[in-house]
Amino acid sequence: MSPALSHADLPDPDPASPAPVLGRARELLRRIFGHADFRGLQADVIAEVLAGNSAMAVLPTGGGKSLCYQIPSLMRPGLGLVVSPLIALMTDQVAALQQAGVAAARLDSHIEPAERAETWRRIDACELELLYISPEGLMQPWMLERLAQIPLALIAIDEAHCVSQWGHDFRPEYRMLGRLADLFPHVPRLAVTATADARTRIDIRNELRLQDSAEFVASFARPELILSAERKRGTGRQRVVDLVKARAGRSGVVYAGSRDGVDKLAEALREAGVPALAYHAGLDRRIRAERLETFLEAEEAVMVATIAFGMGVDKPDVRFVIHADPPAAIEAYWQEIGRAGRDGEPAEGITLYGAADMAWALRRSGEREVDESVKQVQARKVRQLYALLDGTSCRAAAVRRYFGEEGVEPCGQCDLCVSPPDAFDATEAAQKALSAAQRLNGRFGRGRLVDHLLGKTKDPSDWESGLSTFGVGQNLSQQAWRDLTEQLLFEGLLKEDPNDGRPLVGLGDADQVRAVYRGERRVLLRAVAADDEKVARKARKTREPVSVGGDAQPLFEGLRAWRSAEARAQHLPPYVIFHDRTLTEIARLKPQSRAALAGIGGVGEGKLARYGEAVLKVVRDFA
Repeated sequence: MSPALSHADLPDPDPASPAPVLGRARELLRRIFGHADFRGLQADVIAEVLAGNSAMAVLPTGGGKSLCYQIPSLMRPGLGLVVSPLIALMTDQVAALQQAGVAAARLDSHIEPAERAETWRRIDACELELLYISPEGLMQPWMLERLAQIPLALIAIDEAHCVSQWGHDFRPEYRMLGRLADLFPHVPRLAVTATADARTRIDIRNELRLQDSAEFVASFARPELILSAERKRGTGRQRVVDLVKARAGRSGVVYAGSRDGVDKLAEALREAGVPALAYHAGLDRRIRAERLETFLEAEEAVMVATIAFGMGVDKPDVRFVIHADPPAAIEAYWQEIGRAGRDGEPAEGITLYGAADMAWALRRSGEREVDESVKQVQARKVRQLYALLDGTSCRAAAVRRYFGEEGVEPCGQCDLCVSPPDAFDATEAAQKALSAAQRLNGRFGRGRLVDHLLGKTKDPSDWESGLSTFGVGQNLSQQAWRDLTEQLLFEGLLKEDPNDGRPLVGLGDADQVRAVYRGERRVLLRAVAADDEKVARKARKTREPVSVGGDAQPLFEGLRAWRSAEARAQHLPPYVIFHDRTLTEIARLKPQSRAALAGIGGVGEGKLARYGEAVLKVVRDFA
């Protein structure tokens, strides 16, 4: 095992050095992480922090946010402090750094006393480069007092959207971090996140005292993601099973909105022969840890989880994310979908949704103990998500416009770009449905409303059968009326009263309903395709898992087998050792020396020292 790097091993950060600062940063990037150059806005953010300035950076999932604070931590004198919300996130990043030969550690509630003491010894001896810690742990008075005695290179606040009440994952403990500006006035602070709209960014800057700091916002484009969405039929459970089975042999994540939903979906998938694991907070911590390790180490596996899962998971070869139940905002949607395709290879994001899901999300946001202004914003975010899901134009472009990007072009590959939905004028049918809901006076649910329109209500009362709307909808099928009812709920023309789990349908916005009655507002109904062949064609369109083909394929498989054995021996995810993309390049180039291997992307000095001879042996064995 190669020794951890120390400041003596790193480029001289002295501004008087003849080599440009970013040139030294690039050299470090190549030596330690094995990458030839920075991507996107990484170099700009790093230069700002190396100049000793605080900043905020919004970079897409998979966009290399961590390098923006890891590189400056290694170049600036002192300890790099990283504030992170999840133990899984800290564990994953620390393991990856250690594999690269960087002296990194974490302090959290899972750390044993002996390991904690050793970490502090290394900090006091200036042997540690990066320390990961939770916001709760950092803001303990004794912790702040001790850190005040230690030179700090920088303070990075990861997942910074958690500080904002307008965001999708607000955590009150993040609000405490604004005090860091006073406690460490001369230490640059970097707030990073993957998802924050303009209002959330303003809130982050205000709460973290970054109003006068530079802000870097990259494009939210994820061209490797192929997006699709479809209206849910019933619980959608069988549909999820069909979608996952059509993607056999690939790693994926399925999100469900409740623990019970997770358990039932995982059981249904296992009964269908899919290696599915359930993951939620109701499981014993040891079981969760074992299942997470299994998922990360497997070349193919499906994790069925509540939406809290995944923030700290950097598994690069997740080929699909399926929302059996949608999240509550576009920020959460983009972050969760973004857990697929982190290796840059094509991946899918599929969402099942329905008006009942929207009603549940609106009800949940309305029950939170927050200011009324916050409730209104959260309710608007719910409706914006469902407008995206039920829309008729490019999904990826809609997301990017939501985050404030201008001049956005259609992606050309989402379901709405590939197969634009047919729509027809359903205004007259909508008038009938609204009139029926008005006459039924909010006393019944959706199914009864449809039966009323079709004249199929079982044993109707004389009052109901005498209404002018009874049986006026026989020109449309039962499914068409269900789809139209969903559409009217999405548009706010109808609304549902929860009624203790048995929702009742009534009229929505009065002014808009009147506009439909008068013909001033048109209602377009999207033709919903329900045939499985369309999905099968889409599944075939998606590229198969990574392979190199030809003469290089046996070596690629041999490298994967070696990596799997090495990962099992160290109890690490395989991607922490080498990504598939690195193994692909090795298989194609067949390096015969350490120098040749060092020139391959993803092979830094630490990994070359640790694994170089073993990799070269595999190459020679397959020669």
